[in-house]
Amino acid sequence: MRLLLAEDEKELSKALCAVLKHNNYSVDPVYNGQDALDYGLCENYDGIILDLMMPKIDGLTVLKKLRENGISTPVIILTAKSEIEDRITGLDAGADDYLTKPFAMGELLARLRALTRRKSEFSPNVASFGNISLNRETFELSVDNDSVRLGNKEFQMLEMLMSNPGRLISTEQFMERIWGYETEAEINVVWVYISYLRKKLANLNANVEIKAVRGVGYTLEEKEC
Repeated sequence: MRLLLAEDEKELSKALCAVLKHNNYSVDPVYNGQDALDYGLCENYDGIILDLMMPKIDGLTVLKKLRENGISTPVIILTAKSEIEDRITGLDAGADDYLTKPFAMGELLARLRALTRRKSEFSPNVASFGNISLNRETFELSVDNDSVRLGNKEFQMLEMLMSNPGRLISTEQFMERIWGYETEAEINVVWVYISYLRKKLANLNANVEIKAVRGVGYTLEEKEC
């Protein structure tokens, strides 16, 4: 899952990024409303965490402009404003949820899970393809009674592949979705993580495999008998 975090308090943003990444989210942090709007218009996010009090453009204006442009990405407003009127204004502007500062990280994570479930039309916590299962809560990849816990990027890559079985996913799509637009990682990092996943699938005796289309991308397919 990929998130846009718009929070101008850099220490808070840094702490939120650390916790979110630990929970297998990819995060693009921005620190002003103009960047939040520009990034949000890309439509490449599963959720947006949006502070209201930001420089250049306030969060409420960002939210309204996103909705005016047809962006339906779920948005959680994160703000120190706690009056009922403020909540009503934010929700009426198109927010999906509202969390006031200070807040518990556990509550933010729970609200994110609820929002992303709604976006994916209540997709089950366990994805399956062939004889493999991927638990979206525990990040475990399983075949029968054997399982292994995947790392952050491994989990996100396999989730993308399992959500689109048989469909080619380009190396660039992996980079943008998981590492972010401004990553300094080399593009061959995708191949490295694909090799990790292949080894884990082989160790579990999975009947599916990740096939490569040279110079283009990867697909997840069932092995031929």
